[in-house]
Order: sequence, then C-alpha cells, then structure tokens
Amino acid sequence: MNRHDRAGRDLDLRGLKCPLPVLRTRKALRALSPGERLTVRCTDPLAAIDIPHLLRETGDHLDGVDAHDGVLSFAIRRALPPD
Repeated sequence: MNRHDRAGRDLDLRGLKCPLPVLRTRKALRALSPGERLTVRCTDPLAAIDIPHLLRETGDHLDGVDAHDGVLSFAIRRALPPD
C-alpha cells in the first residue's frame, strides 16, 4: 500500500446539487479497495440524508460527519468483504 492509499482519497463536490453528490460518491466508492478511506465534501444540505442512506445500502462505514461554514464533510471507509 502506498502513502496515497493510507491517506485516503478526497472528493470535492462543493457546489453540486442533488442527486450529483450521492451519485459521484457511489462511483468513487466502487473504485476503492476494502478498508480504503474517502473524504467527501459537499454543500448540498440533502447530502446529510442521502450519503448516510447510500452507505446503509452499500454496507460501507460512515466514520464521521462534520459541518463547517456550510460544507459537510463525510469520512467514509470502504467495507471489508464478508468472511
């Protein structure tokens, strides 16, 4: 694993409106390896509902959410495959 993988990936979706943040998050998750991290930043208030709902569907983990100056930041971890 290289340093970029350990640091995770960053997806800047500020300025995009529903449904684009959740659709782009879904696409980015598909490209991740199990255990890899993704940080998603967006300004669409509906993302506070849509992204956690997406993660419940995919089985991926929401490690945290932060809101600051109108920007929502989601810390996501790709689920490990079942044993």
